[in-house]
Amino acid sequence: MARLHLFDLDGTLLHGSTAPVEISRQLGLEAEAVALDQAIGAGLIGPPEYATRVHALWAELTEAHVTAAFEGAPWLARIRDVWAEIRRNGDYCAVVSLSPSFFVERLTGWGAHAAYGSSFPAVPFTEPVDPAGVLSAAAKVLIADRLCEEFGLTRADCVAYGDSMSDKDLFGAVPTSVAINADRHLSGISTHSYMGGDLWEAYELVRHAR
Repeated sequence: MARLHLFDLDGTLLHGSTAPVEISRQLGLEAEAVALDQAIGAGLIGPPEYATRVHALWAELTEAHVTAAFEGAPWLARIRDVWAEIRRNGDYCAVVSLSPSFFVERLTGWGAHAAYGSSFPAVPFTEPVDPAGVLSAAAKVLIADRLCEEFGLTRADCVAYGDSMSDKDLFGAVPTSVAINADRHLSGISTHSYMGGDLWEAYELVRHAR
């Protein structure tokens, strides 16, 4: 039976950073984005307010900024190797993140079968962000279910990789999970744990688990 590997982005594939921080760094607004990350991490604001506030930070954002942020981000090592191996095994891999879709979707170019992020308007912005298109922890489970249906799988065939509160619902919904450089929200609910900078090493923990 095939498996579906579901990867978080911020703090998981991105080591010690998030897509909004990397994007904001290109605009000289890193400190403001870090403050927003701390606020959402502490539960002081929710995903829709977070999205609205980062959208406001990015009034001057261009595609060139997004490309520079993506290419310069602190990615874990061997992401593309892991996804190539997953494909060779007849399995599936997807990225599901609360970060902007215009950043997340670039990962299909690295070998992900699918990549989902919060729906943002096209860059450069001429429209506001629609709060209804902003993903949540619960939305990650709904997307996982949709992907399972598409690939002919069930939740029992899923492996989740994440690091924080936004992954808690998904970790609770699937039988196998890998906490990667995770915070306290995932302690005790993941089946495996990895600290380090190489995705292959995290993948090895569940590579042969069925």
